[in-house]
Amino acid sequence: MLSEQSATAVRATLPVVGAAIGEITERFYDRLFTAHPELLRDLFNRGNQAAGTQRQALAGSIAAFATHLVEHPDERPDVMLNRIAHKHASLGVAPDQYETVHQHLFAAIVEVLGDAVTPKVAAAWDDVYWLMANALIAIEARLYAGQGVAAGEDTWREWEVVGRVEETEDVATFRLRPVDGAPAARFRPGQYVSVQVQLADGARQIRQYSLTGAGRGEAGFDGSEVRQICVKRVRGAVGAPEGEVSNHLHARVREGDVLRVSPPYGDLVLGETDADAGVPLFLASAGIGVTPMIAMLEQLAASGHRAPVTVVHADRSPAEHALRVDHEAYTAKLPDGSAYFFYERPETGHPAELTGYADLSVLPAIPAGTRAYLCGPLPFMRAVRAQLLERGVAAADIHYEVFGPDLWLAQG
Repeated sequence: MLSEQSATAVRATLPVVGAAIGEITERFYDRLFTAHPELLRDLFNRGNQAAGTQRQALAGSIAAFATHLVEHPDERPDVMLNRIAHKHASLGVAPDQYETVHQHLFAAIVEVLGDAVTPKVAAAWDDVYWLMANALIAIEARLYAGQGVAAGEDTWREWEVVGRVEETEDVATFRLRPVDGAPAARFRPGQYVSVQVQLADGARQIRQYSLTGAGRGEAGFDGSEVRQICVKRVRGAVGAPEGEVSNHLHARVREGDVLRVSPPYGDLVLGETDADAGVPLFLASAGIGVTPMIAMLEQLAASGHRAPVTVVHADRSPAEHALRVDHEAYTAKLPDGSAYFFYERPETGHPAELTGYADLSVLPAIPAGTRAYLCGPLPFMRAVRAQLLERGVAAADIHYEVFGPDLWLAQG
């Protein structure tokens, strides 16, 4: 890990760097995209850049990694690194791109901090950067190898849309099959794929979508060829542009069209022992965060999971609850499954205690040893995690997935 000399310098300058990290990352992206406009066009999410959320996520990850190094010198924050590495692999990030990032990031640090960046300080933060970068490169190499490709190779594959279902007004399911007819890579329930589309201005933008199975009644995680993704149309709002890719898919992609899709990645997956009959599970989602939970429930139902499974979902209304039928059906197949759907605008007759935001106090006791999986907007997951901790679920047994830049660390 960090040398003692580097650790001392990082510890001394962490408050200064932390206070300026937002400005540093803003300068970094300005420099990077000026030198390499193709990265903004074809790799980075332009919506997240415009909203500033990617800068917040980068700042949070750097600060968290450096803090971990000085506070826990004998440990590595593998949970954070694995989450980042899976996202990078889904985008096809190559090892040589880390040198490009290093060049522009350190130029931004010098621009912002000026004379405070002495040779000693620069060497220490260089040490931090390459510890993080080399760890990610190694993890990504293993992920690529698991998909039978080498780091830096073109991992995209063409898939034909063989079906489309309008789940709600703003959510559509796309059923996909490999154009070349070759076997599709297996995936673990909860994982996602990247989808790359060419937009009207020529940009090839990329977004990630969870795999929800091979289709109704088919087990997608068993290696069958058909795959299924569920896409929510991102509508524009004040301070947040509309989703370029989601709107393109909704407006333009129909049965017979072809999409470029990555292999499956993602670390929000059931643990190797979680599918065993004796492990109680808690699956909580909100909005389109339901998608990885559907795949997990499908697996649990197919494997005959017998331990308690508590399913919680929050949404604006039943009409906006995507995949509601599947959500109910898979839970009902479990011998000890129970579902609690919270709606802000419920139908007539909906239980009063399940109206509004998710409130775990109305649920029965959560079994000891429960492992929890969360997916949805960050405020929802923070609130549910806090309630789970209060009810005795161990912090190490609570796992989460953020759609888009991971702002959990950036927001403390």
